[in-house]
Amino acid sequence: MYHKKLLALALLLALPAGQAMASDDAPATGSADCSKGFGSRLVAAYREDAQPADPNAPAAPAPARRALPSPFESAPFPSAEWQLGGVAYPIGVPDLNSRYPLEKALSCTSLGKWMDKNRIEVYGWLNASANISSSSHTNFPLSYAVRPNRVEFNQSLFRIERLPDTVQTDHVDWGMHVDILYGYDYHFTTMKGVLSNQLLNNHPSDQALGGKIYGVDPMLFYGDIYIPWIAEGMDVRIGRWLSLPDIEAQFSPNNYLLTHSILYTVDPYTQMGVLTTTKLNDNWTVQLGINGSNDVAVWNHDARPSLQACVRWVSSSNNDMLYPCANNFNTSDYNYNNVQQYVLTWGHRFSQDVHMLTEAYRMYGRNVPGYGPGGTPGVAGSAPTAGQAQEFGLVNYFNVELNPGNMISFRNEFYNDQDGQRTGYATRYTSHTLGLTHWVSQDLEIRPELRYERSYDEPAYDGGRRSHQASALVDAILHY
Repeated sequence: MYHKKLLALALLLALPAGQAMASDDAPATGSADCSKGFGSRLVAAYREDAQPADPNAPAAPAPARRALPSPFESAPFPSAEWQLGGVAYPIGVPDLNSRYPLEKALSCTSLGKWMDKNRIEVYGWLNASANISSSSHTNFPLSYAVRPNRVEFNQSLFRIERLPDTVQTDHVDWGMHVDILYGYDYHFTTMKGVLSNQLLNNHPSDQALGGKIYGVDPMLFYGDIYIPWIAEGMDVRIGRWLSLPDIEAQFSPNNYLLTHSILYTVDPYTQMGVLTTTKLNDNWTVQLGINGSNDVAVWNHDARPSLQACVRWVSSSNNDMLYPCANNFNTSDYNYNNVQQYVLTWGHRFSQDVHMLTEAYRMYGRNVPGYGPGGTPGVAGSAPTAGQAQEFGLVNYFNVELNPGNMISFRNEFYNDQDGQRTGYATRYTSHTLGLTHWVSQDLEIRPELRYERSYDEPAYDGGRRSHQASALVDAILHY
């Protein structure tokens, strides 16, 4: 035994400097320590993510990419890519998701190993907010923090997904995605025909919006088929997806600010059907889809066959993006949220730290009951006949990265609800919002915000009692 110890010591001293302590048999620590229980590994993963990055650590090799470089940094921005709905990432861009604590804690289990082998990810977040408002009855059309002067549990989201590999070009690949949302925000995400009874068929228990106060929405569910041999790659999506063109999204981490613009609050949220996204080259992408109209399941009696068609252009310098969309087009009269919508988004990058996004749309419904000649604008049913109800909106986001953990965003908006069909008041609106996103760690972000808004043609705030509204808000997003 003594000779064995001397031999081991001699071998140890013979190793080059810096390698003497290295060993493939060194015990794993933290979230990778499989001798610990799941709860201990989960806590360790949060602790690891909260540690500052080692500035002397070698940079991880960049994953293969078949697209223009990322124009921004995420974090602190919610995305590193120019906007493109209908796909997780533009075709040719690799999976840029962070590995969150739940997956780290599962990595020791047979389930976690099976998920890693099959590129299946599970993660989500919890989001709560608090607001102080000059209104006392409702903050609407501010969203999603509709109820004034209170703490709100906005959303808990659980996600299962597999992203198709769109960087490679030698084989067909597939993806899938399921999101389950619970919280107050289901008021805005619900699709008619998908667990919608909790909102649409319940007696109002919420003074702001009606329906159950907290509800569940299977927000997204779809499958993807990636075909690399059509142009420079085509993704075919079948299921329920987010409405394509908006700068904003229902999911808290996907937004530059805590609250939403009026423009976004009252436009379509999700569609269901079949959608194709085709990359022609690094500059041009086209999208064509058929769905059952806005926020209606294809099996519901209110569904109407509708067309979606979008084109996205990105300059070779990566400094400009144009994204015109016919987000919903059909020849049917208005029924459940069947509005026609035409949208244009322009993005401009001043530098990697500063960019802006501007969105404008025109939206209208045909033969909307109660909005014909002789009616009172904004009062449904006051007209003896049906008529057209129209809206126009324009919003600009100016976004600045302060450092890798902080960004600010300044949003200015003009909205004209010409006939009052979307907000309940036939008036012009402006809103101005300034917010900060602070990343405490890669798992926790905090977003304080100040907002001022007003209506010009009639009082539209606090349930028609005021012509203006001021609010201060803050929320926290904990990723898991």
